[in-house]
Amino acid sequence: MDSWADVRRLGARRMDVLAEVGFRAARGHGATAGTDAMTALREIVPAEAYELVVYDPGANYHRSLTFDGYEPENPQVGAVDFTRTETFREVITLGGPSRMNGPDDDFAETSYFRNHLAPYGWRAGLTAPLFLRDGRYTGLLHLSARDPEAFDEGTSEVIRAVTPVLAHVTDVLSHPDPLGLPRGCGTLAFDATGRHHPLTGRPHSEAIAGEPRMADLAREFLSSGESHRRRLWQDHTGCWRDLHLVRSALPVDGAPDCAVLAERPCRIPYGLTPREIDVLALVAEGDSNPKIAARLVLSVRTVTTHIAHIFDKLGCDSRVRATAIALREGLVRAELDGV
Repeated sequence: MDSWADVRRLGARRMDVLAEVGFRAARGHGATAGTDAMTALREIVPAEAYELVVYDPGANYHRSLTFDGYEPENPQVGAVDFTRTETFREVITLGGPSRMNGPDDDFAETSYFRNHLAPYGWRAGLTAPLFLRDGRYTGLLHLSARDPEAFDEGTSEVIRAVTPVLAHVTDVLSHPDPLGLPRGCGTLAFDATGRHHPLTGRPHSEAIAGEPRMADLAREFLSSGESHRRRLWQDHTGCWRDLHLVRSALPVDGAPDCAVLAERPCRIPYGLTPREIDVLALVAEGDSNPKIAARLVLSVRTVTTHIAHIFDKLGCDSRVRATAIALREGLVRAELDGV
């Protein structure tokens, strides 16, 4: 804020929310802190969808940190595609929130808008670059709404005030774990040839090292352009493991582009059964109930029952929402046979 006049203009309610955003962001780091902070911020910002994007200076790469409201496949691709546009360069040059409101806005004519936003009904947008107080760039905040007039100058003021806080959330250099991995994971890094390397200072994963197909999975992940993927993996002993694949920010053993694979034992979340995980994976692929039944050799009625149980356990009421949860929280098997 530039002056006390700016503070008064935001109003007491806005100031309370901004304080809550800062408090929630300070309680953690990475995706968890980002989700908590954005939950508070949306009390005064009319965004139907948001995405926090991390900039990794080591790999010179943008990746989606956390999002809500967008189609699940949209942010993962959009986080990278947006940074290739002229609009991104304009946003960085502006240094503050940039609004796109209404069908007559120039941004509505871009291929990015046509490919990533228009098909889902988004008609208003606001993007803000995230800079720390020292001027270092750490990422982006994207907001979207279906109302063309959703974001006004007041919204821009709020976002401008909170961007330094969100910049800390997306700062990979100050995170306790720059790779954003959960605690207690065993790890192994793979280069583009499939050779694996230990990570200095991190527990070694015998489970990953003992699965020869992991090298193929790592190569496929590196070629996909994704920066992070989360899956459920059932190893050869029948133990379920929470599996993360992360594009490395720093060279490993001289290799500049590596996939770090990390795992830890887990139970299947939400009380889902292994068969419900199989059904949910096919829902996430967009398959209809009859197609799921055919692929899993089940009756359509059984599939319908499974989906009803999945919705109940996930606390959602649509396939789109279930898919978003499945992809965000890794409720999909790591299929090693097809890689």
